[in-house]
Amino acid sequence: MRLLILGGTEFVGRAITHEALARGWDVTVFHRGRHAPPEGVASLHGDRTAEGGLKALGHGEWDAVVDTWSAAPSAVRDAARLLAGRVGRYAYISSRSVYRFPAPGGLAEDADVVDGSPDDGDVDYAAAKRGGELAALGAFGDEALLVRAGLILGPDENIGRLPWWLGRIAKGGPVLAPGPRDAGLQYIDARDLAIWTLGAVERGLGGPYNLVSEPGHTTMSELLEACIHVTGSNADLVWTAPEAILEAGIEPWTDLPVWLPPGEAYDTMHRANVDKAVSSGLRCRPVQETVADTWEWLRSIGGQAPQRPDRPAVGLDAGKEAELLRG
Repeated sequence: MRLLILGGTEFVGRAITHEALARGWDVTVFHRGRHAPPEGVASLHGDRTAEGGLKALGHGEWDAVVDTWSAAPSAVRDAARLLAGRVGRYAYISSRSVYRFPAPGGLAEDADVVDGSPDDGDVDYAAAKRGGELAALGAFGDEALLVRAGLILGPDENIGRLPWWLGRIAKGGPVLAPGPRDAGLQYIDARDLAIWTLGAVERGLGGPYNLVSEPGHTTMSELLEACIHVTGSNADLVWTAPEAILEAGIEPWTDLPVWLPPGEAYDTMHRANVDKAVSSGLRCRPVQETVADTWEWLRSIGGQAPQRPDRPAVGLDAGKEAELLRG
């Protein structure tokens, strides 16, 4: 397979690049040149947001393209139109954020989505991803593969969610652990996303797929206990009711990454229907493996995870945590 990856040097794109190389595919990466791609790929440079920025894609043919873009949909539109006729399949890494909020538990791919346009410039994340989907569909029709990922974790994470928990727990001592401890979590390891996506491309799948683990794949307790195990920490998890956390002004998802209290946001994020993806081959590795490999990667780069400049840093202020724990 000759694969073109639009993006491919960071997190999800990097996982897809590594998986394609492991399969022996001929991989070309189109990127801005800010980060070095993995060894073994052909590299094309360009800035999708600049006039003439797609010039390097003006010639060449590929069996498939994977597009990881998450900003202005017009960039997806321009790339998809330029590549139509020279690429066999187009896979767009979208998001479950395209569904209208709140989404009830059990949400499947036929649920209502937000408005979007392939011609949009800078819009909010949900509208951007929906516009990107429409751009891919506009150029490749129903054969376009729309990978609606949920929470993504794993090595190379540049958002900071699992890295923050690992770093905090590695410090030891009392750790604010948000309850309920048995609350199920839905996420996908970037490497499992890569495996499924490339398999779907090989088989010619098209249309939307919710791509996260099955509901209850792990729990908040299992995630944090795995962090303690791999770091060898003496951390003491102090399980705290959601009501007390919210009353203290601590923000779910941002102050305490991954965690959401029971309610609409939790149902939307952690109770999706993934029957379609599972029946088409999705398999998700145990949380302990994702945590262990992320810790190993963090240690290999000195313990400080990279941070995407377009995303806010996450994590709870130490003083705020200590104040709540003092009670």
